[in-house]
Amino acid sequence: MSKHIKSIAVLTVICAVVSLLLAATHHITAPIIEQQENAKTNEALLVVYPDGGDFEQVDISKYELPSTITEAFKSENGGYAIKVTVSGYQPNMVILCGIDKDGVVTGATCISSGETLGKEKTYGENFVGKSAKDYDSVDTIANATYTTQGYKNAIKDALNAAVILGGGTADLRSEEEILADNLNTALPQANGEFETVLLLESLENIDKVYTALNKQGFVFVSSENFVATNTSGKVLGETDATLKETVENAASKILEWEKNKIDLTKFDTMPQAVKEAYKNSDGNFTFILHGAGYGINGGDKYHPASGKPIVIKVVASKSGKIISCITLEQSETANIGSACGDEKFYSQFNGKTENNYSQIDAISGATITTNGYVTAIGDVFSAIKILKGVS
Repeated sequence: MSKHIKSIAVLTVICAVVSLLLAATHHITAPIIEQQENAKTNEALLVVYPDGGDFEQVDISKYELPSTITEAFKSENGGYAIKVTVSGYQPNMVILCGIDKDGVVTGATCISSGETLGKEKTYGENFVGKSAKDYDSVDTIANATYTTQGYKNAIKDALNAAVILGGGTADLRSEEEILADNLNTALPQANGEFETVLLLESLENIDKVYTALNKQGFVFVSSENFVATNTSGKVLGETDATLKETVENAASKILEWEKNKIDLTKFDTMPQAVKEAYKNSDGNFTFILHGAGYGINGGDKYHPASGKPIVIKVVASKSGKIISCITLEQSETANIGSACGDEKFYSQFNGKTENNYSQIDAISGATITTNGYVTAIGDVFSAIKILKGVS
């Protein structure tokens, strides 16, 4: 029994001594390890900010930064190196971006990602020398739309974060949020519900027009101005006399279009692609079509479908001949199906009839986009027959 107790005592002493030695070793080596880790971190930060010198980590919890910002390091030269986590084709794409004291990108690199094509590995080189004014001008890489757009989002958030960390202010709203706020400010009676008016012709000095879904009026966008009118086309509130005249002239044209708009609900057999139809003063027709291209009928792991149709405007004669065709909106795959938005493609339908409308040059590598577009054009001829009462 006494021998057993003695053994326990010896083991206890040994454990205590070992613990003391480990504690002493940690006390000695911890600063060395920390110094080595700091040196590695500083080396990585110098990759994106070569002239940054030494860096000090910033406590980002003290700032209201974009939610994508995970770490930030201040350079002794006044700029920052900022780590951002965004989604590309896959989630959790981590970008490290250097920004100097003047708000110019000094470097950007992808630290880790789950992207499939590897386009993110060298894409950051394109942003060197860019600022908040021109970062979005960097070309999107073909076949890697989601990856490169995610990368652009990371650069944008890093640039905004650098401004805020430097004591400035930045608008962290998305483009959609900014648009919604401007529309709501211009026409609060709409209760935040608007849709785009598809323009049947260009309106002088007017970029976009929105209508309130509750029929309370319109909002006209001219440069950076958002001007509201009532349902009669009269400008609401005070605005520049010239701008007021411009908006009210544009509103009168839209109201004239509305008078000529055909109620498609009266025609049970109207093709689904035909979303709007107008009877022009000369007896011809204008159609707004939704083509089911790759955005609706496509999608794979490399090129996800957008879920959005191709929006097409066609003016056709009452005799069944296309006078003009133009793509108003499209969200097809960048640099492939997006060619449906080029005049070289859509102008091929001008002058076509029911007998030859499908005789056009297809978009290379975009069969689904081409077929969806051609099918929508074909529905124009069916719509004309229905509107004229021809079976």
